[in-house]
Amino acid sequence: MKTIKNLAQYYVDLLVKLGILRFSILLALALVALAVVVQVGITLFLNGRVDNIDIVRSVFFGLIITPWAVYFLSVVVDQLEDSRQRLSKLVSKLKDMRSRDQELNQKLQQNITKLNLEIEERIKAEAAREDAMKDLENEVYQRERTQMELAERTALLRSFIDASPDLIYYRNADGVFSGCNRAMEELTGRKESQLVGLTPWDVYSKEVAQPIVETDQQVFANNNALTYEQWLEYPDGRKNYFELRKVPFYSQDGRHLGLVGFGRDITERKRHEESLEKASRDKTTFISTISHELRTPLNGIVGLSRMLLDTPMTDEQRKHMQTINVSAITLGNIFNDIIDMDKFDRRKLELFPAPLDFEQFVTEMESISALMAEQKGLRFDLERLSDLPQAIEVDATRLRQVLWNLINNAMKFTKEGGVVMSVSAEQNEGFADITIEVEDTGIGIPESEVEKIFAMYYQVKSGKDNLHAVGTGIGLAVSQQLIHMMQGEITVSSEEGFGSVFTVYIHVPLSKESELIAQPTEIVQPLRIFMVEDIELNVTVARSLLESLGHSVTVAMTGEEAKAKFDPQHYDLVFLDIQLPDMTGFDIAQYYRQRYESLPPLVALTANVLKDKNEYLRQGMDDAISKPLSVQAVQKVIAKSCLPESPTTDNAPLQEVTQEHPDHDCYQKLLDIAMLESYVDIVGAKPVLDSIEMFESMMPDYIQVLDSNMMAKDKDGIVSEAHKIKGAAGSIGLQRIQRVAQKAQSPDMPAWWENVDDWVEEIKNEYQNDIAVLRQWLESRH
Repeated sequence: MKTIKNLAQYYVDLLVKLGILRFSILLALALVALAVVVQVGITLFLNGRVDNIDIVRSVFFGLIITPWAVYFLSVVVDQLEDSRQRLSKLVSKLKDMRSRDQELNQKLQQNITKLNLEIEERIKAEAAREDAMKDLENEVYQRERTQMELAERTALLRSFIDASPDLIYYRNADGVFSGCNRAMEELTGRKESQLVGLTPWDVYSKEVAQPIVETDQQVFANNNALTYEQWLEYPDGRKNYFELRKVPFYSQDGRHLGLVGFGRDITERKRHEESLEKASRDKTTFISTISHELRTPLNGIVGLSRMLLDTPMTDEQRKHMQTINVSAITLGNIFNDIIDMDKFDRRKLELFPAPLDFEQFVTEMESISALMAEQKGLRFDLERLSDLPQAIEVDATRLRQVLWNLINNAMKFTKEGGVVMSVSAEQNEGFADITIEVEDTGIGIPESEVEKIFAMYYQVKSGKDNLHAVGTGIGLAVSQQLIHMMQGEITVSSEEGFGSVFTVYIHVPLSKESELIAQPTEIVQPLRIFMVEDIELNVTVARSLLESLGHSVTVAMTGEEAKAKFDPQHYDLVFLDIQLPDMTGFDIAQYYRQRYESLPPLVALTANVLKDKNEYLRQGMDDAISKPLSVQAVQKVIAKSCLPESPTTDNAPLQEVTQEHPDHDCYQKLLDIAMLESYVDIVGAKPVLDSIEMFESMMPDYIQVLDSNMMAKDKDGIVSEAHKIKGAAGSIGLQRIQRVAQKAQSPDMPAWWENVDDWVEEIKNEYQNDIAVLRQWLESRH
């Protein structure tokens, strides 16, 4: 089959190659030849021989048959070839179609795969979408729930903020209010909606706004929180003291948005602090008063014992009198420690250096210490280890107080042996380095207690004889403070059972000897002295001393008596006690200077430790000395103030200053009777009673605002409220309250700040009593 197929293909290829004509001729010839061959072959087979006719017949037959056969075959072959070519083309197309089909199938498979993937992905996406929808629904639910919770929390937070008694507010970077709480609304008198958009300058007074704006700018400039305190005023005029804290705040992207402010009302704390300060002042006043009252009899003891020691006595009497004198001096030094303890607590200890004859000072300490040691059966020695400066610049009273404490303690805790005080000095370039040691043979101090003995109120107790190594625990603490103020140091070394050594070192300026006041040995002529003193014992001591010096003394025991009895023409010197039952010595001095053109020297007598004479001079005195009077102090005053030839003046006094002498009747003193009588006669008592009730209802608010202004030390606020009280009190005839309020509203008065607190207290304490008196007066008219 393959051979036939190949032959057929050869035949067709030849036909195509030769063309139909040439192929037909060739085929015809081939067929004629074939016919001849076949005819010859058959003839030979049948006849056994071949004739020419057979060949001609064969050729002729071939020539007749061959064209038709050739044509038929050619047509068939041609058609077959066309068919084959078409078939080939068809097959080629089929192959192409198959190839394309395969490609399409591949693409289809790929598309189906992709489609399957897409379907799977779509299914997954649908599932994911459903899950996302569920998640979204859950998220929306959670968000709604969160928003509700946030709204609830916001509302709760806002409730907390509004319920807070503290101020809370917000200001943007331009210093404009953005929000606040209810406490802030109450302070400013504006709703939050009204406050938003305003600056502090729009809300507060200039005085209040200034520090607020300045602190805002500090917070904005430094980006740091700031805390400070300030008085703020409510719409009704009340002033409260606030602790204000301002904190910068930012957005999430770090932009500076402004500040948040917080304000805590600390008025009560401030009031408590003021109360503590007032308590401290009251304590100081109490201590000063008690000190004065105790010093008065004590000074009498010191003065009289000093005078008696100058008179003839038996040895035993002199010993007793010396004991009295030393004991009184000791007690006076204890008073000094008590006063200094109070000043130490208030950081008010002061030094007043002055020229001091140091040699005389040391000799004085030696004399009194030897006297004290003799009374206890001890030995006292003074050792001068070097040359001492003649004059130094130091507060002699304070230095004496320190040394007295050390010597007193040394003798107190020494049962046998004695006390040695050694003094040495190095002088260099106008200064002296002075070292003073006080050594005793007493019980000593335990090593564990040495570092503690200078603490205030600390006491070391010894097992031997139950002694207290530092007495009350005041003297050493005050002594150390005083020495430190002198730029010095005080140290101690001690061994229990073998005594103690206290060392004081001070660095002080040298003073010229010429600066020391020379003491006159005698007075050229007796002086006529006018003394104002309310204590009989002090009068006796002072009179005895002054008369023993040859002077005459006239005494007045009250301020009014001093005004009535005094005539400047009859006296050469005036001694004025500072504390009198009805007024002060300063009041008398001021009265004298207003009333008389020419006066003898006015000298203040004070029972307190004299520190700064300038204070007495500023208040009208020419000099001041401490009680009890001493010959030396009196001679100093006379040497400075009274020339021996000073004549008394015959100048007429100035015209008297008008003094008010109010009627002693309670009504006349407290009420404006003339105004009230006229008012009641016109309108009757009922309107007056109604006005009284209104005044009573208004006064608590007035006083509350006045107190807040007093705490804030706001002069304008005090004056404003005092003016309101004065007008209200005057409208119902409360003359005393009106008069006091008039003082409180007059800041130009001398010492207004020093007295306004007392005036305010008088208004607060007395207005109800005066109202009761007013009601009583109204009832008495019926």
